[in-house]
Amino acid sequence: MLHGFVVPPLSAFLPNNFDAGRPVALIAGQGDYPRLAAAAIRAAGVPLRLIAFEGETPADLVASFPDNERRVLLVGQLGKMLRTLTDFGAGSAFMAGQITPRRLFSGLHPDLKAAKILLSLKRRNAETIFGAIAVEIEKIGVTLLDARAFLDAQLVPSGCLTGKKFPIAADHLTHGITIARECARLDIGQGCVVRQGTVLAVEAFEGTDEMLRRAGAFKTDGTLFVKTVKARQDFRFDVPCFGTRTLTVMRESGIQAAALAAGQVLLLDQLAVLTQAKRDGLHLFGFE
Repeated sequence: MLHGFVVPPLSAFLPNNFDAGRPVALIAGQGDYPRLAAAAIRAAGVPLRLIAFEGETPADLVASFPDNERRVLLVGQLGKMLRTLTDFGAGSAFMAGQITPRRLFSGLHPDLKAAKILLSLKRRNAETIFGAIAVEIEKIGVTLLDARAFLDAQLVPSGCLTGKKFPIAADHLTHGITIARECARLDIGQGCVVRQGTVLAVEAFEGTDEMLRRAGAFKTDGTLFVKTVKARQDFRFDVPCFGTRTLTVMRESGIQAAALAAGQVLLLDQLAVLTQAKRDGLHLFGFE
């Protein structure tokens, strides 16, 4: 409360005990997501530090931090990452951006801490690995934040986002959402492409862009891309994103429309996404 006015919270996704005076350590992977997160955290006036990964984190993001406020690691150096969080005096950490999926199989440089965790996992996938890392981060007294924090305004809103009537019939939209949710429940992936009750492609290890290209190979109209989340999504390290790159792949693949889970999928630079979608004649819809 300030002179009779209620100061709005920094984000609806921050814990009640969040200390805005202690640094947030941004653990940054690829793409625009960590750039967007860094800008939002800085705009909120919260001290920010960077943990980057060689060959993964955008070079321009790394360069935007002074030497004493950044650390560049090899993927797999978990012990060093935990020591860095302590050295930074971080009260919380924020994971943003993908690490190349193939590194789960090759190109990983596990230190003793990481190797011990990997050996303990019965199933080795992104969810189990990052879940185990989250446990280690919280063991040293650092809170791993919901990775939607500070980005409330960039989440998909409900309804048709492109200013026109959504071209997909309601029953076909419902079918696509059902298929996407079932794939997410089975831990296959979080997206699918459907056409009038037919499943053209589901997302798996190859990722969204390759799924869209596979679906586009059918060269048919009326196609719908659906992106959702798991019923028990761990938003600390797994926030589905939709940006201009995905729009470009949709256009190139002939996918005309996308339905995205409202309040759960991040639009990476919402204004740019909606501007490009309208320019390219693509339709976006936020579903509950």
